[in-house]
Amino acid sequence: MQQRSSVGELAEQLRSELERYSPGGKLPSSRALVERFRVSPVTVSRALAQLAAEGLVVTRPGAGAFRARPQPKEPSAGDTSWQEVALSADGAADLVPRTVDARGVTVSLAVPPPGVLEFNGGYLHPSLQPERAMAAALARAGRRPGAWGRPPLEGLPELREWFARGIGGGVTAAEVLIAAGGQAALATALRALAPPGAPVLVESPTYPGMLALARAAGLRPVPVPVDPDGVRPDLLADAFRATGARVFVCQPLFQNPTGAVLAPARRAEVLRIAREAGAFVVEDDFVRRLVHADSGPLPRPLAADDPDGVVVHVGSLTKATSPSFRVCALAARGPVLERLRAIQVVDSFFVPRPLQEAALELVGSPAWPRHLRALSAELKSRRDAMTGALARHLPAPALPHIPSGGYHLWLRLPEGTDESALTAAALRAGVALAPGRPYFSAEAPAAHVRLSFAAVAGTGEIAEGVRRLRAAYEEVVGN
Repeated sequence: MQQRSSVGELAEQLRSELERYSPGGKLPSSRALVERFRVSPVTVSRALAQLAAEGLVVTRPGAGAFRARPQPKEPSAGDTSWQEVALSADGAADLVPRTVDARGVTVSLAVPPPGVLEFNGGYLHPSLQPERAMAAALARAGRRPGAWGRPPLEGLPELREWFARGIGGGVTAAEVLIAAGGQAALATALRALAPPGAPVLVESPTYPGMLALARAAGLRPVPVPVDPDGVRPDLLADAFRATGARVFVCQPLFQNPTGAVLAPARRAEVLRIAREAGAFVVEDDFVRRLVHADSGPLPRPLAADDPDGVVVHVGSLTKATSPSFRVCALAARGPVLERLRAIQVVDSFFVPRPLQEAALELVGSPAWPRHLRALSAELKSRRDAMTGALARHLPAPALPHIPSGGYHLWLRLPEGTDESALTAAALRAGVALAPGRPYFSAEAPAAHVRLSFAAVAGTGEIAEGVRRLRAAYEEVVGN
């Protein structure tokens, strides 16, 4: 028998042989399966667990695995059309409709079809993730005393202290809450700071996931334009006066999607304008740890220069590790902290303690700074590879800003280009793009696409992806 190393292959073989056994009949022992298929006991155990999850076998400790007995036939699907009326009636009195268009979020979360290069991804490719360091951290965390018990509601004190030191400016562990990723922290902040129906100021363009969160909370996103130096303070002040908004959400560092960094002269202006408006600034500091090797010193978080509690800070480990490593800090000063804490507890109780313990193990290990240095160098290499390939093969779309941090580029397409058609043509050519329209809360001033260089395997795939993109572009606009 030829050796099999894949759990899926073994499960498929066992699935095809189930008809040999009567319902309730015993399958060969694990030892017999190991010998027959020349695989490890772990592979056999996982394959049987997969079949058990599918309801095809039943495993009994000490007795073995048995073919499952037929289940009663499932009733036919019911009629759910009544829900259209119920959901519409539920929102009839809302000042802002709470229907949610999640397409701008799912485009960066969906796994592309086989053979399609992922230029639309929002996370690091597995080759860039510190998988061994995370696995070791999780293993060590599981052995910590009390690791599987209930954590403090605000989060582990040591982890809160680590995040507070990273923010700086005298922020203390007592002013930090541990949340389950940046998306959850932003949702908590929006619910805490603005009532349904209220306006919320957002950068334009901005992260589609934040726009979806705002609309899901019944808030009305109001765009404030961004230029290469970040949000424009004059237009921010105008927007506060015109709308009476009490919240502004921004990404001052390597903004998504433009890559802009809020200029030093604008930082104090933004805080002053918000304070005079009696408003909060929600700082989404999402990619601080994705700095490129050629970047200069990074500016401090806005929260570090804010003694008055204007800023609610969100900072996550997820972007620099793995989409499943959802550990985040939510920091604030003053009475708003208790409101944030109360909403988070009601929504999710707490972040699982093993994950918090693993985060502590990871950031305290020598592997962590090594990972960040290697990631910094690799991101610069990939950015340079993509900008070089675009300059050689696809110069027509404008690249107004080349960032020194983050994981993507923001291209402005020539006037008249249909970005939806280009996105579809690119997918047919084997490369997935993120169209620009979902990044605007109102009318888009031009067609754009966002290209990620972190979600593919390496510079070779970047070069091939740009080649495919050029073919798609020529199909849509001509040579």
